[in-house]
Amino acid sequence: MKRPGFFHGVAAAAVLGFAASAVIAVLTPLLGLGTVIRLLIPGLALAYILYLFSRNEEKTGRATTLALWAAMSLVAWWFAVPLPFYLLMHAAAIWLVRSLYFYSGVVPSLLDMGLTGVSIVTSIWALSRTGSVFLGTWCFFLVQALFAAIPQSLTKRPRIPQPASDDGFDRARRQADTALKQLISQ
Repeated sequence: MKRPGFFHGVAAAAVLGFAASAVIAVLTPLLGLGTVIRLLIPGLALAYILYLFSRNEEKTGRATTLALWAAMSLVAWWFAVPLPFYLLMHAAAIWLVRSLYFYSGVVPSLLDMGLTGVSIVTSIWALSRTGSVFLGTWCFFLVQALFAAIPQSLTKRPRIPQPASDDGFDRARRQADTALKQLISQ
């Protein structure tokens, strides 16, 4: 599976926005707005992290990443950190997961950090202007979808020259590699 594109991110943003609106509407009368928000933020973060995992081929470290995220969430819940810091912690967890699984350099990771900051500001702006949980959540994840435009690495990887050999086996292997690359790229 390839890295998610912008339109995949837009679809995920819409789904998460509708889910957030539904959860707020259903659970607020039962639990109160503060409790629902403190449940909703890690729920959305977990859903988005799982979405990122589903769009990445790297399998190494997923269980550890989820365990560390869960521990961070439980500690934040237990100590009842202020809501802005609570939101920042979960946004930072999303940024960290993307940095670990989608980038191979510091500069793309820093660009993604800036994107995460812009998404928080955009979400707060939309929520304060409209009062709509859907629009606030959708704006956050819509800006997050722009991470598809950040390149994996800003440096070009040097091509390793293939040794020129007249051996029939090496020539056949190179031809097979070329044919396989053409099939994959189609």
